[in-house]
Amino acid sequence: MSNFFAHETAVIDEGCEIGAGTKIWHFSHIMPNCILGENCNIGQNVVISPKVVLGKNVKVQNNVSIYEGVTCDDDVFLGPSMVFTNVINPRSAVNRKNEYLKTHVGKGASIGANATIVCGHNIGEYAFIGAGAVVTKEVLNYSLVVGNPAKQIGWMSEFGQRLEFDENFTAICPESGEIYKLENNIVIKL
Repeated sequence: MSNFFAHETAVIDEGCEIGAGTKIWHFSHIMPNCILGENCNIGQNVVISPKVVLGKNVKVQNNVSIYEGVTCDDDVFLGPSMVFTNVINPRSAVNRKNEYLKTHVGKGASIGANATIVCGHNIGEYAFIGAGAVVTKEVLNYSLVVGNPAKQIGWMSEFGQRLEFDENFTAICPESGEIYKLENNIVIKL
């Protein structure tokens, strides 16, 4: 008896690990040798390729493909139809399976609907990628990036609220009251 839920239309290959409390919805395919942590929610029409690792409480919305080379820490949100890639220069007639580039998504990060993450670029903890953004470089912890190519336009709290830093480079999250400090382009929660 399994300790996770899978809709009857989901395909779960042998050799994957699925944590307790995880839910896998309609028409999703979980491929071999991937690891899904506890309490994940895998939406409709999701493909999770071999060797992908998802931490605990990862939310994958509908129509997302997570390709080999991607790892996500706990509490990551992957918005509807967002896209990961794993080869920088794909060609149908050229086999580049030995050239997959890795992408790591840090704890608590959110990636908006229809965003594209070009492989080989990591997403920092609690970063916020706006809907439709195309990420072509590393994304710092707590940063807010939007556009094509994605550019940083600000900073976000762990609650997903925009941070406004004062003259002392201090900000307070309007939702949680948590205090953040900005030093040398690095945000830390105090």
